[in-house]
Amino acid sequence: MKFFKNIRLILLILVLFPFSISSQNNLNDPSLNGKNIIYVYGGMKGHSPKESVNLFVPILEKEGASVKVFDNFSVYEDEKLMNEADLIIQIFTDAFTSDPRMNNDQFKGLRNALINGTGFAGWHGGLGDSSPNPLYHFIVGGDFVAHPGELKEMKTAEYEVKIYDSEDYITNGISDFKINGSEQYYMMIDPNVKVLAVSEFKLDNWPTNENKIKGSFMPVIWKKNYGKGRVFYSSIGHYLREFEIPEVLTMQMRGFRWASEGKYHLKENLISPVYKK
Repeated sequence: MKFFKNIRLILLILVLFPFSISSQNNLNDPSLNGKNIIYVYGGMKGHSPKESVNLFVPILEKEGASVKVFDNFSVYEDEKLMNEADLIIQIFTDAFTSDPRMNNDQFKGLRNALINGTGFAGWHGGLGDSSPNPLYHFIVGGDFVAHPGELKEMKTAEYEVKIYDSEDYITNGISDFKINGSEQYYMMIDPNVKVLAVSEFKLDNWPTNENKIKGSFMPVIWKKNYGKGRVFYSSIGHYLREFEIPEVLTMQMRGFRWASEGKYHLKENLISPVYKK
């Protein structure tokens, strides 16, 4: 049954695929054509890391990318492959897994690649909850902390994703949309990320009654620089079915394309301090 569900999802994504690439009509837009991608998956099975490979690799290859897939972090120690990579897509949730964590040598390999211009992108816990290393959190631009509300509430709750910056390539032409019955992330955020979309907490608190968060807004999608590298993150994607939402798939693919261009373009100035007087 799970196999047939995955097949249906892939077919639906391919039907929606023209929508996801509509932003490539402009020859100056970012492109995956001819790019080398390293796709690393693993960790918490509830986030469907293996299934994400089956879903996204055909789409990436259809856009002309060359994709190498790994089920652990050992590739980060391969200096040759890392130097050749234009983009690393990582879907590896560290929490609640027996899979080996990213070790110090692997982290150094990842960090060096990004400093030299390789892009880094992913979604949900696959990027935002992949390592307890604070320096890793600084690369991503945020770190997962908690889910608002109780689990039973999350399964029936709905939250709206609001586009915060509609002028950016990744969000241009995208309207606000809703996510049903999925995890909404409360995160600690680097104030220097460029926020592209946000969501409001409608559920009251987690994990203690003292931490009231209802009515507050949290960044959901952002991008940032790390060295010459470009980093793209979206907290959407606890279930792969969320990529059936055209806006979610479109922004994720645009994020991949944008992040893959770090070696070929000047660094964008993404710092826009919110608290500056």
